[in-house]
Amino acid sequence: MRRQEWRLSKYYRMALMAGLLGAAAQAHGQLYVCADAQGHKTYTDRSAGKHCQLLDLPGAMTEPPRKTAPLAGAPARSATQAVATAAPAAGAFPKVDGAEQRARDLDRRQILQDELRSEEQKLAAQRLEFNGGQPERQGNERNYAKYQERVAQLKDNISRTQQNVEALKREIANIR
Repeated sequence: MRRQEWRLSKYYRMALMAGLLGAAAQAHGQLYVCADAQGHKTYTDRSAGKHCQLLDLPGAMTEPPRKTAPLAGAPARSATQAVATAAPAAGAFPKVDGAEQRARDLDRRQILQDELRSEEQKLAAQRLEFNGGQPERQGNERNYAKYQERVAQLKDNISRTQQNVEALKREIANIR
């Protein structure tokens, strides 16, 4: 029992050391492992003699990243200036004549009305299947919990479809 606890703590110490090694390697850039006369290893960021060896850790930063200067001749712009130049001016949008806009609105209204009709048909079918909260049990629903799950799903579907119908009606009402 005592021996097993020591192994766990040994693995814990190894994992902790690996984490510290990674942090030290990224923070300082170079990491050395030094061994004394008894063979004990010490990890450090400085070479302490001929018994120290530089570790090669993949992904470790050896020097801090350089700061880059802006390109010569390019003025520095703030974020608000960049956004302001990305959007066209208010008068730069193409104009559409009234007849063209009315035709587009009629097409949009027709598409929304078709979508509304299909959603209303879907809602009617869902309500018929829901049967006022008492849908017929299916053959694979011998377990009552499975039946209740299907009833709850039907109720959610009806609610979602009703919201779609209401949203489509609002959208149609907003068309000029």
